[in-house]
Amino acid sequence: MKALKGALNISPIDFKTRHAIKEKFWPPTTLPTYQQDSLDWEPYFRYYDRQCQAALVDRGRFVMAKTHQDILDLIHGFDNGLPRESIKESLKLKLSTRGRSNEDEILDGAIDLAARLYLMVNVAVDTRMISVQTRLQWATGDLKQCLQAHFGEPHVLSDSGLRLEPTFTAANFEYIAGIRVVPTDNLADHLRLMDRDDTVAVFCNVSFLRRNCSTVLPDGLAAETLQTLSLLFPLGDVQTRRWLEKHATSQGLDTALSFCNPLKLTDRQFEEFAFWHDRLVILKQAFNQSRPPTISQWWYDRRNGVQWYTFWVAIVVLILTIFFGLVQSIEGALQVYKAFHST
Repeated sequence: MKALKGALNISPIDFKTRHAIKEKFWPPTTLPTYQQDSLDWEPYFRYYDRQCQAALVDRGRFVMAKTHQDILDLIHGFDNGLPRESIKESLKLKLSTRGRSNEDEILDGAIDLAARLYLMVNVAVDTRMISVQTRLQWATGDLKQCLQAHFGEPHVLSDSGLRLEPTFTAANFEYIAGIRVVPTDNLADHLRLMDRDDTVAVFCNVSFLRRNCSTVLPDGLAAETLQTLSLLFPLGDVQTRRWLEKHATSQGLDTALSFCNPLKLTDRQFEEFAFWHDRLVILKQAFNQSRPPTISQWWYDRRNGVQWYTFWVAIVVLILTIFFGLVQSIEGALQVYKAFHST
């Protein structure tokens, strides 16, 4: 396809190229029309552009892939289950000059870039890459095996005594618990607590997850991630709507977050989460253990109804006591004044 022959370092990506990338990377799905219409691809292509610009520094001397078609060719290898070694050997045949000192680096750079663009997972075999993001070091075997090994780790933490109540939302993380929500473009960092547990990373790209029909991602991972987003950004919740209105533009959030599918009660159980179970447990524990440090957060914190009413009744009583005490003091002062100035 002609549109994919364009260079990776051309920014911004034009409409035809964007359309071709979506159609070829992830063939059309059977999503309902209303969901197709609500997809927002702007966050993904900002990510695409950042990844290409970062990889193609110094005129791309460290990455062999130069066009969008080069990325698509590598993706076909991922989809066909080819091991990294085979993909690398096939790519080596296309080198114009063999035996270069940085041959492995430019081959690995192209493979890793294609994997990141295809899956929005920080895949990087180069251990020298410095990043605050979780990194998947895919060195051997096929990509699906690497992803399965990372995301398919067995549960370690117990969810005994924990419940995912309706108050467990991204908006309440900030309004009640003081846990800042930051969007991440790395799926491997979804729901990860950072910065002494006062920040949580959330993979907010709903549109990418709904469209992605890759067989490389572990079965059910995309659907379960969407389920966690429905949990954190419930449709119709007033506080969530206000939070999204406040952060959507400044953080470049996917507008489809406002249209997450509602969850049934059975979908809100910990056992429904195979991939994100332990991170949800950690996040829930942090949320439960938090205590509002400000009056405004006390107002929003209605996790314990009895405690909330008791606290605010006490505040009202205190205010009324101070008010009436002040009134009595003023009244007493006026009486004394009149007694000395009766004439």
